[in-house]
Amino acid sequence: MNWLVSSRKYAKGYEAQKSHLWDRSAYKPGIHDQVGKKVGILGYGSIGRQIARVSHALGMTVYAYTATPRPTPESRHDTGYIVPGTGDPDGSIPASWHYGTDRESIRSFLSTGLDHLVVSLPLTPQTNRLLGAEEFAILSEHSHHHASKPYVTNISRGRVIDQKALVDALNSGLLGGAALDVTDPEPLPKDDPLWEASNVQISPHVSALGVEYFPRSLDILQVNLGRIARGEPLINSYIRGKGY
Repeated sequence: MNWLVSSRKYAKGYEAQKSHLWDRSAYKPGIHDQVGKKVGILGYGSIGRQIARVSHALGMTVYAYTATPRPTPESRHDTGYIVPGTGDPDGSIPASWHYGTDRESIRSFLSTGLDHLVVSLPLTPQTNRLLGAEEFAILSEHSHHHASKPYVTNISRGRVIDQKALVDALNSGLLGGAALDVTDPEPLPKDDPLWEASNVQISPHVSALGVEYFPRSLDILQVNLGRIARGEPLINSYIRGKGY
């Protein structure tokens, strides 16, 4: 959603509205839509799958990235809790699947011509500072559309990204913008350079908030109580050794 807002220059329009200005010329340079764009989803869990669903509806091509290989249609199924009508239950949306836990695999994924990179993976020792200066350079170099630089959205954890490298990439024009619901540290200090980085949107770790969250949590509990009674494995389990 933030990328959509940015691509339509909403901030510029809102400022013009507050000043009572009607200026169509301010919108013409660089405005674009999402049809035909490539979105790479780094971490294809429940959140990543819902992002894929929305992106696909906007006409985008989805590339999925997981820690482990998903070579068969059955292995791509979502085995977690699914709100009816959401996500990608059978894993059929992505045009391309990628996997790996090493940096070279990540860099290979970033070189596939992505217009938008969504980071939705957990923070683990392997993902700490996973994306830095070299990764942003690769993402920018292989951008699919030359008229606009890649956009980065992070809804996972701030430490997955090298924040200084992100600020540098934004200010130098390597990246076209970023939407960040997470930062490093949190709360973000008032004097942090990230606040003033070029075309950045920052929210205070609120993407999961909503009145629907608690009822869904209770529903997961109810589902798992039934599974315990039937001797079935639980869904949405936290595996301490993995960190998620």
